[in-house]
Amino acid sequence: MTNNLSWSDFEKVEMRVGTIIEVNDFPEARNPSYQLLLDFGGEIGHRKTSAQITSLYTKEELIGKQVVAVVNFPKKQIANFMSECLVLGAVQGKDVTLLQPGKEVQNGLRVL
Repeated sequence: MTNNLSWSDFEKVEMRVGTIIEVNDFPEARNPSYQLLLDFGGEIGHRKTSAQITSLYTKEELIGKQVVAVVNFPKKQIANFMSECLVLGAVQGKDVTLLQPGKEVQNGLRVL
């Protein structure tokens, strides 16, 4: 890839650590997905999103998992659901592996 960003461009992307506190099926989504509720701590609070991660994760194993998400994108309508952040993952075909901190950290910490 040759599409280089400047450091100031990168700093605009606000990636934060959040803990998944609720997971629901999302049958209205075009592709198999879950609806997630994440806790980003006091400053940001709770945000919801949808994620196409059903091939690698069960709802039960996602509860309590810390993940990395972009929290400063505009809200996005997905079917009948309003997504408020973007959970990040490594994509291989239809499989998405969530990005996670190597150790438990405080919710809301910025990722750089």
